[in-house]
Amino acid sequence: MVKLISWLIGATLLASTARAADNAQIERGKYLATAGDCAACHTQAGKAPFSGGVAIASPLGTIYSTNITPSHKSGIGAYTEAEFSRALRHGVRADGSQLYPAMPYTAYAKLSDEDVAALYAYFMYGVGGVNIAAPKTELPFPFSIRASMGVWNWLFLDKQPFVADKSKSVEWNRGAYLAQGLAHCTTCHTPRNFLMAEKPELYLQGASLGTWYAPAITPGVNGWDQQALEDYLRTGHAKNGATAAGPMLEAIDKSFSKMDPQDIHAMAVYLGDLPGAKHAVTPAALVPPVSGSDIAEMAGKASAGEVLYRSNCAACHQNNGDGMRGLPALRNHAVLRHANADNVSMAVLEGVWPEEGQGMPGFSHELTDQQIADVTNYVMSTFGPGKAGTDVRRVAALRQGGEASPLLWLARGGMLAGVLVVVLFIFWRRRKTASSSSNK
Repeated sequence: MVKLISWLIGATLLASTARAADNAQIERGKYLATAGDCAACHTQAGKAPFSGGVAIASPLGTIYSTNITPSHKSGIGAYTEAEFSRALRHGVRADGSQLYPAMPYTAYAKLSDEDVAALYAYFMYGVGGVNIAAPKTELPFPFSIRASMGVWNWLFLDKQPFVADKSKSVEWNRGAYLAQGLAHCTTCHTPRNFLMAEKPELYLQGASLGTWYAPAITPGVNGWDQQALEDYLRTGHAKNGATAAGPMLEAIDKSFSKMDPQDIHAMAVYLGDLPGAKHAVTPAALVPPVSGSDIAEMAGKASAGEVLYRSNCAACHQNNGDGMRGLPALRNHAVLRHANADNVSMAVLEGVWPEEGQGMPGFSHELTDQQIADVTNYVMSTFGPGKAGTDVRRVAALRQGGEASPLLWLARGGMLAGVLVVVLFIFWRRRKTASSSSNK
């Protein structure tokens, strides 16, 4: 009897320990899903978490995110851990079809087996199943043929998991692992070639997302030091005047601001050590404050952009661009030093809406393309170095979601050329055969 009681107590303790281990893994997976910003693409506002259906704009058309809840009917509930890993890291679904790289599996390929197992545990046991199928993605031919992505993966997908650099600190390697993998920084901040693959030689050197511009994230430029990076990732604000907007604001609200401060610090350590990251801003490039007498003198010479600024922006940002009531200053704002003016135009078009704090309304329904171009150029040249500007054509493209990609027509042209070569070859073979027959 004593042995039986001892066995029951031991079995109970073992089961309790196993449950605790399982719960710890699920919680770990939840944190990793937050660090990977999975909700940004797989959760619609007002809908069940991770039920998919989020419309993701791409140069080739709209891609709808999938349901990644543990629903056997509509989600990934039937996935084994190996199938989950293959989808997450190699872009191949359980049925063998290819995912589009709008899902950043090219970055998630860096994840360790342990982190993939934790993510699998979370999505299978920590998320509620939702039996709602996401809309089907319908890209134009030939990209509607998902098998074509197999060739793209063969050309561009690096399946090598992250390998620590033994010459660097544990902290640096943790930051590199996060930045290269879960945080998938390269997805937005690295330029792409005409086949939409990242250019490794321009790693994190800034890229257009079609509308918003993701700048180079090399601290040291324009006042970006390690502390500024940490503050920006945690709060969306930095001492150099930068304020987050667009996709970066969403990433901060839903992901970075919820991460462990030590992980944010590690990412800043890694990013701060990138090559070419030590160039300081030139003080002479800063725009000096505008005095009241200067404003009075300029009043009779107001341009169209200045009139629009004073009518729509000055109440919050002041005539001199210094901001008020806790609202950000525009004078010497980091966004004014970008290679283009897209982010200023996009902020005017769409507004800036953080999850907490004061937001900025968009003016897409109130201002014309010309007016938005005018106020953008006024802000860029008056409160910044004035090295970049925009025009009505670019604003019109931004309003429509960006310029159309030439890749579709290149692909179709290439296929047409291939078909033409085959037809000509067949015609040549027939002529040659006929000529040989007539000479016999």
